[in-house]
Amino acid sequence: MTDIFAEMGKQPQPGGTDMADKKCRELVKAACESRSEDLDTLVALEMEGNEEGHPDLGHLHEYGLSFDYVPGDTFEDQDAGYFRYQISWGGPSDEFRFFTDSDLELYKVEYWYLDWFDGASVRIPHRPDERPEWLSYLWELWRDCECLQAEMEKSR
Repeated sequence: MTDIFAEMGKQPQPGGTDMADKKCRELVKAACESRSEDLDTLVALEMEGNEEGHPDLGHLHEYGLSFDYVPGDTFEDQDAGYFRYQISWGGPSDEFRFFTDSDLELYKVEYWYLDWFDGASVRIPHRPDERPEWLSYLWELWRDCECLQAEMEKSR
């Protein structure tokens, strides 16, 4: 009998390298670019008032698993708290982390690609004049609906 789960993790990749053999640091940039493209597409559809969504991605409000606040010292070697937009969970999982000052102004945004006992991140421009449009749109949406304050309050 074929082990479907073993086969899923060993899909051949372009260039002959198996995905399961790659480390997160080798995958994080492409994964971030792919997620950013998805979010660009979904935000553009949302801004156009498209009610049908994307045939493969659905709607912006369906994308990702959760948005929450992770207080400082939740994990070992994690001093600062951050807002987490978790896209997927398991092995691998991925998420965007938004770091703010006390006025909830962004000072750092990271994309994390995580797999069992491995993880890597890339920085995303956070300044208003540099950040991707999807980031500006989502951040203002979360700020305007007071999600930021509510998530911080839930974490206490």
